[in-house]
Formats: sequence, structure tokens, C-alpha cells
Amino acid sequence: MDHQSILSNVARHISLDEKEIDYFLSLLTVKTLKKKDYLLKAGQPCTTINYVYSGALRAFHQDDSDNEVTIMFAVADWWITDMACFVSQIPAMTSIEAIDDTCVLQLAKDDLDKLYIKVPKFERYFRILMQNSYVREQLRTLQNLSSPAEERYLKFLEKYPAMARQLTQKQIASYLGITPEFLSAVRKKISKGIIS
Repeated sequence: MDHQSILSNVARHISLDEKEIDYFLSLLTVKTLKKKDYLLKAGQPCTTINYVYSGALRAFHQDDSDNEVTIMFAVADWWITDMACFVSQIPAMTSIEAIDDTCVLQLAKDDLDKLYIKVPKFERYFRILMQNSYVREQLRTLQNLSSPAEERYLKFLEKYPAMARQLTQKQIASYLGITPEFLSAVRKKISKGIIS
């Protein structure tokens, strides 16, 4: 497997020498998923943080009435896990499902802890990732609270153009915090040029 994409991702934030690269790569394991396979199911132990090598994933929460709320998507060159559960080592609150055939590089919690000790600069790398993730989610929350659904949908299409064709209307609506019926009405307005 070519590790250039993950090494380029890491190199955006920290510089590694050859020994550090070799050690980091030695901790990664490869997992492949078919479309609709689960990387993680709610209730299972959450033991890995996952780099998306190819494909795409969707993290969602399912309530007692079987309603799904999509929390996030992860496309190639992104990291994904149920972070609260990964850090606290408690059962997952969310499920993570492959939207497409997907390959991830997994880093186990114990190995991440070893990596922090052996190559301390990885603490900086993952801190930056967590900060960026927090900012992204905070902005998304503010947008969902203050922006009209039409604007949220257009921003979704801008951010995830390929994924928008792969997801069901129900999945997109759950991410945007609206009903599938309302999303259908929004799509009709856009196709008629009423919203642009």
C-alpha cells in the first residue's frame, strides 16, 4: 500500500524523520469495507481512530424510535472515530457506516498513546486535527441554528458534491437537521431556479 496520502496529511502539521515515519506506519492496520458495512456500531468498544485512505463514511446516532441523525461525513484524507468514546474508552454512542467501498488505516488507542511517548510531535499533530474538527463542528452548529435550510443544503452540495449523489435524501436531511419532505421541497425550488 502506498502511504503517501497519510504522510502528506501528517506533513501539513509536523516534520518526521525516517525512523519516526517507519514507527508511525508500523502502528497502522488496514481495514477494507464494502458499501453499507459498519466500521463501528453504537454500543461496541471504540478502540481505533481511522484515516480514510479511500471511499467515504458516515457517522450517525440512532434514537429509541429508530430516527437517525447524521453527525458527520468523512471522505478520503480525513480522520474519523467516535471521539468521546475513543478518548474515554467507553462503548460507542455513534455508528460509522461506509457510504462507498472504503479503505481505512486504523490506529489503536494503545498504539496512539505509545506514539505520543515515542514521537511527541504527534501530540501536536492530533491537537491541530482536534482543534480544526472542533471549529468545523462549532461552525456547523451555528449554521444549523441560524441559516435557512436552503443555504445549508447549498453549502452541503458545495462541500460534498460527489457524496450528495451517493446519499439518500433521508441521510442528507438528517445531516441538515430537516425532514426528507422539506429537503424535497428545497431541491424543487433549486431546480426551478427559485433559490441560487
